[in-house]
Amino acid sequence: MPSPYRAIFSAPGSREFSAAGFFGRMPLSMMGIGVVTMISQLTGRYGLAGALSATLAMSAAVCGPQVSRLVDRYGQRRVLRPVTLVAVAAVAGLLICAQQGAPEWTLFVFSVGAGCVPSLGSMVRSRWAEIYRGSSRDLHTAYAWESIVDEVCFIFGPIISIGLSTAWFPEAGPLIAAGFLLVGVFWLTAQRATEPVPHPKSQHTGGSALRSRGLQVLVATFVATGAIFGGVDVVTVAFAEERGHKAAASLVLAVYALGSCLAGAVFGLLHLKGNPGTRWLVGVCAMAVSMIPLQLAGNLPLLAVALFVAGLAIAPTMVTTMALVEAHVPRTKLTEGMTWTSTGLAVGVALGSSAAGWVVDAAGAKAGYAVPAVAGALAAAVAFLGYRRLAGPAATGGRGQDDRHLRTDDDEHVA
Repeated sequence: MPSPYRAIFSAPGSREFSAAGFFGRMPLSMMGIGVVTMISQLTGRYGLAGALSATLAMSAAVCGPQVSRLVDRYGQRRVLRPVTLVAVAAVAGLLICAQQGAPEWTLFVFSVGAGCVPSLGSMVRSRWAEIYRGSSRDLHTAYAWESIVDEVCFIFGPIISIGLSTAWFPEAGPLIAAGFLLVGVFWLTAQRATEPVPHPKSQHTGGSALRSRGLQVLVATFVATGAIFGGVDVVTVAFAEERGHKAAASLVLAVYALGSCLAGAVFGLLHLKGNPGTRWLVGVCAMAVSMIPLQLAGNLPLLAVALFVAGLAIAPTMVTTMALVEAHVPRTKLTEGMTWTSTGLAVGVALGSSAAGWVVDAAGAKAGYAVPAVAGALAAAVAFLGYRRLAGPAATGGRGQDDRHLRTDDDEHVA
């Protein structure tokens, strides 16, 4: 039996745009940690480094959906190229100001501009949705593949960024991240054959995609989910440092991403029936429960095992989330809808990182794992409260009013 992953790449151009998306997404895992490493090496001030990283995240959270909304209206090539040039120019300004010891306010100004990075994951997923609009099985596999790509970026991105900035020169991590962004965006937008065609202005009605009640539930839940990720990252670094092995933190976090990567690979091979809303709720609850063993880990090996198990729930939940976005957001706003989930995660990561840092400073690293545990409980609570919005049929599916007849045949296979 042929692999479902091999089958989806039979579509012309699919290998190329997925590869371009991989390069374009590397900055997602490299830029923030690269800025932290750069500033801490140049100034020794972790407070300033964290504040700049948070500024990057919040800028991306604000700008990302707006960029994607323009993409839905005018197309990927027309929007992504100028926005990317602005972001890269801002990164260059940030690096120069940091290296020259410019006033702090200039660092924050350029960090805001550097945060205007387009959501390449949403751009690639929207291309898959266009290709496999009538085949939910193939679309499920494609979303699973892109979740695997996300996790690969988070496994290797921080290692590359930190390694370059410490072994080469402090600005190397963010600089290479900006290079990845340029290559990814210009390679992706050069592929016109698979680019979703913008819809006429007359179809762009009803305001933002966030007016969808189902999307509101997904985004709110992802804010809490992002707090899990942000909290785990910060506390794990502190946990490793307390035990005299700070460098091992990147490896432990890579194991966390590896668990998600493997789970996503297996999940993409399955053809699951039933309500995707129920499957999503189970996934969110599994992520919440998986935070409990972290409270008991007393050393790095046990922590790595606990994080690997915790990672198994991530990718399947993300894959199902993308399917729900596609079902609850009009096709004319699909890219924006997918980006809103990334925005929720970015906001949550910033909040979780800040809360975790405060708890670690006040009570130590082990106590800090209470932050992702509380965030997981909040995510499960929001998911339970909003489940009814996702369990029933969407008022307007992601395929649009004209394609609603396709839903009957596909619903039993939707991921």
